[in-house]
Amino acid sequence: MSEKRLAIVTGGARGIGRAIVLALARQGRRVVAMDIDEKNLAELKELAEKEGFYDDIITEKLDITDSQSLNDTIERLAEEHGGVGILVNNAGITRDGLVLTISDEDFDRVIEINLKAAFVATRAAARSMMRKRFGRIINIASVAGVMGNAGQSNYAASKAGLIGMAKTIARELAKRNVTANCVAPGFIITEMTDVLPDKVKEFAKQAIPMNKFGQVEDVANAVAFFAADESGYITGQVLCVDGGMAM
Repeated sequence: MSEKRLAIVTGGARGIGRAIVLALARQGRRVVAMDIDEKNLAELKELAEKEGFYDDIITEKLDITDSQSLNDTIERLAEEHGGVGILVNNAGITRDGLVLTISDEDFDRVIEINLKAAFVATRAAARSMMRKRFGRIINIASVAGVMGNAGQSNYAASKAGLIGMAKTIARELAKRNVTANCVAPGFIITEMTDVLPDKVKEFAKQAIPMNKFGQVEDVANAVAFFAADESGYITGQVLCVDGGMAM
């Protein structure tokens, strides 16, 4: 089994983030789930207790757009737990609209949460990883960042930014045994996709060779693969978990 390293997952209280937290706990990690939603964090803690991971899943209520608090929290966690081994930048939002209608505020908000916060978290965690000469940085991107998506110029830009950032960090930190990779989900069954109209869902399925949406566990399993000690010779890569959508 891999060493019990500390993993931090932003946006870890529900959906894909929650599945990632549980997958890493099953892998033998001590996992910190960061989220702004106190109710979802409490539900995650209850689920962790039922699955026998109560001591290995830690919850942190945090607004990741507060860069100083995010930085300070990661530094504190690194000090308390002997370093940060794994960082999963999962937190993200959408503010969709055609390019002619998206407001500056909606563009900036998506970039702030999806991309800038990931940069701040990575910078803080990387300091610990470099000292320990071990690290796994995993960004949750999207097929929208790989191939674009009409009505999501802000979201696609943020996810493409995560890919470019991971590739750059992979080059910068490789000699310190720190890897940086991306998982790019396609259509995954979450609360975000549940609210889509049936016609939109059917149209989306037509673009997927497997003709179905993925499960949150599909994404979580890909993250666990990149997080494993055995994946140390893989860096700067993008793994699309999309049923063949972006191939």
